[in-house]
Amino acid sequence: MQTEFIFAGFGGQGIMFAGQVLAYAGMDAGLESTWIPSYGPEMRGGTANCCVVLADRPIGSPVVRNPQVAVVFNNPSFEKYESNVATGGLLVYNSSLITLSPTRDTVEFLPVPASAIADELGSMRLTNMVILGAAISSRPVLGLDDIKHALEEHLPAHRRDLLQANFKALERGMECAVKPLLTR
Repeated sequence: MQTEFIFAGFGGQGIMFAGQVLAYAGMDAGLESTWIPSYGPEMRGGTANCCVVLADRPIGSPVVRNPQVAVVFNNPSFEKYESNVATGGLLVYNSSLITLSPTRDTVEFLPVPASAIADELGSMRLTNMVILGAAISSRPVLGLDDIKHALEEHLPAHRRDLLQANFKALERGMECAVKPLLTR
C-alpha cells in the first residue's frame, strides 16, 4: 500500500501543517512517511503546497506527480491539481472558497465547506483540520485516532490551547465525508 497526497493553497491557510500532521500520524502509526514542502516566490499570501507519501514499504521517491488524493484550498490550486489527480483518485476541496466546477469524470470530488465550518467553530485557523478530517475519512489510510495522536504529540507548545478545537474540526470534517462523492 502506498498513498500519495498533495495539499495546496495560499500561504497562511495551514496547508503545510495539515500535511505535517498527516505525515507524523503515518510515521507514529508505523508507516513509511515523507513530507515535502514547496513555496511560491511570494513573501506573503503566495502559493504553497506539500506532498505527503504514506506506505507500508520503503518509499522510492517523495515527489508526487499524480496523487491519489489532492486537498485544495483555493481556485488556483483546484485549477492546477484537478488534472493531476490519478484516475480513480479523490480531490477534496474547500467549497467555501472554491467557485470552480469539476471537469473530470475519472476522479471523485468532495466539496467541503471547510471555511464555513471553521468559522462556526470559532476560528478560521481550523479550516485545515476540517478538510483533513474529510480527506482521511474518504480515503482511510489512517484513522481519526492516528491523527489525534499526531496532534497530541506534535502540536507546538504555543498552540496547545487549540488541541480540543482541532479535534472537533477533524470530526466535523469527517462528517462531511459521509455525503455522496461527486463525479462530473
